[in-house]
Amino acid sequence: MSQVFDRKVFEEIEKGRKKWEKELEKIFASAPERLERFSTVSDREIERIYTPADVADLDFERDIGFPGQFPFTRGVQPSMYRGRLWTMRMFAGLGTAKDTNKRFHLLVKEGQTGLSTAFDMPTLMGYDSDSPRSRGECGKCGVAIDTLKDMEDLFDGLPIDRITTSMTINPPASVLWAMYIAMAEKRGIPRKVLGGTIQNDMLKEFIAQKTFMCPPEPSVRIITDTVEFGTKEVPKWNTISISGYHIREAGSTAVQELAFTLADGIAYAEAAVERGLDVDDFAPRFSFFFNSHLDFFEEIAKFRAARRMWAKIMKDRFKAKNPRSWWLRFHTQTAGCSLTAQQPYNNVVRTALEALAAVLGGAQSLHTNSLDEVLALPTEEAATIALRTQQIIAEESGVANTIDPLGGSYFVEALTNQMEEEAWEIINKIDEMGGMLSAIEKNYPQQEIADAAYHYQKRIDEKQRTVVGVNKYVTDEETPVEILEIDEELERLQIEKTNRVKSERDNKKVQECLERLTEACVEDRNVMEPLIDAVKNYATLQETCDVYRKVFGEYRDPGIY
Repeated sequence: MSQVFDRKVFEEIEKGRKKWEKELEKIFASAPERLERFSTVSDREIERIYTPADVADLDFERDIGFPGQFPFTRGVQPSMYRGRLWTMRMFAGLGTAKDTNKRFHLLVKEGQTGLSTAFDMPTLMGYDSDSPRSRGECGKCGVAIDTLKDMEDLFDGLPIDRITTSMTINPPASVLWAMYIAMAEKRGIPRKVLGGTIQNDMLKEFIAQKTFMCPPEPSVRIITDTVEFGTKEVPKWNTISISGYHIREAGSTAVQELAFTLADGIAYAEAAVERGLDVDDFAPRFSFFFNSHLDFFEEIAKFRAARRMWAKIMKDRFKAKNPRSWWLRFHTQTAGCSLTAQQPYNNVVRTALEALAAVLGGAQSLHTNSLDEVLALPTEEAATIALRTQQIIAEESGVANTIDPLGGSYFVEALTNQMEEEAWEIINKIDEMGGMLSAIEKNYPQQEIADAAYHYQKRIDEKQRTVVGVNKYVTDEETPVEILEIDEELERLQIEKTNRVKSERDNKKVQECLERLTEACVEDRNVMEPLIDAVKNYATLQETCDVYRKVFGEYRDPGIY
């Protein structure tokens, strides 16, 4: 163990600080600091200056260390971006599968290094485009996927054996993943070489984003099926992306995002261990997804604290032996909730700062929001600007030249320690409640996030927090921005396509597959193989999800606040 500063040096520095403050009293009297309270986006008060006194107990080996070594505060890979830049994974999904396939090809041509799929609301909820519940939503907030034919069109011509694919899908994640595996195998690509991620995180849905299908317990059971199947059959796939992003978008503070996300991860790891899986077999494929919000240093500290905490959780709580199990690998997306419809070109600057914080925080993968996303799905031009933002940071700014350049900063290290300490307090409280499922049933995280969201909005309304172009520096002029509009004819064409697939398939075979899927659900057997068989025979998304709904029931949010 090695203290960063010995006590004698620390005492001398503190004497110097007090002398500095006393000498500046007259200056502060004639030129006082601004009157507002200095705080982060999460309303954490920030001191005037930070010195070794704020990291007096910091131990280099225990708390900071070296990249690629426990506790991974400085990064999970030894060489970080000197060895390989983060994956530039732009979120894309619009209209039909062929429309999104065109956008994928454009982004890959412009230098994107990973695919990331956004699905429309019916797909997110497990309904086909021809369902009455889907009317008016087809292709509006992402791509419509009803059958394997759509999945085939979505990835047509893309080298999925050489490029990883992320799918932001939760209630029907197992179904979309089954379609992806089936699509690859039809192309002659074995499942063992496929790389990518399904979000597949239902706990954060109950907490924050609110796309539901089945109740919490069977939802976690299906997720555990995917973890088990992926561990054995698709070893390069991240079968879950434990997501704090939507927790933050719902209004949480940075510490709440950190704590609730790691508590969700604990719950999934416990479920897999209870299934009989060895932690070192599945934990290396767990991944995380965080929000990068506007407060530059708070976000960097959050990412560093997250790595350190997860390493301790895996090593101490789950007794993982493989150092890869200790890694917290994470994707980051810039904060959609920080974008404004007013003066939308300001969003380019916001996104650039948030992306830079993600990079300085050591992200493995990054999506940068487009300037027009607060208004509509991104245009090709806006999406390209967002991608170029990452490329400029990577190639021109110099921040990728050294690892964790802010490591050792009194401010950043003090903030990292403080956020970790507060996050542990929340996790301990959840443990006392009996774990995250019990906490959700008690509405604990939901209430905490709602309170934080109210407090944040109140500060904006009362102008205690500045939002440029909204409550300060406001102009009456409207800035014209090109908007991407989805043709209403798309819905009719998508329904025709789905009905054509249904008419041309072997419906008897489909029914047999759905019956086997039902039996697997009822008998508590892994659902993935019967699910893959069903979608290979062109069972639809809704038909398979209806099996889940029938066996496990449907969840209704209690809405208690």
